Amino acid sequence: MRIKLLSSALILVAIAILAACNANDHSAFSDRKSTGTGSGPDTVYADGARRVTIDELEAMIKDGTAIVVDVRNQAAFDQGHIPGSRLIPAGEILNHINDLPRDKTVVTYCS
Repeated sequence: MRIKLLSSALILVAIAILAACNANDHSAFSDRKSTGTGSGPDTVYADGARRVTIDELEAMIKDGTAIVVDVRNQAAFDQGHIPGSRLIPAGEILNHINDLPRDKTVVTYCS
């Protein structure tokens, strides 16, 4: 039962990461951020992954309720990354699933 649950969780995390990397919602995010109208209803995306704003992420990091994982490659990470983020390339995320805390929100990014 435990293996089945862990396998299901791994699959969901991998799908969420890969789908988030392919999402094209940058213009909607920047429009909300620039106009200050980010208090509307949450958009439901096809991949089911929750998006967070910069302000939400900063608050979660400050509160210690989230960690940030950069799923790009080493070269991209070396060029620049969110301070404090951990590098776990998307292709290796399943190998590091046990390294991620279960009591925090895992926020991934790839651009």
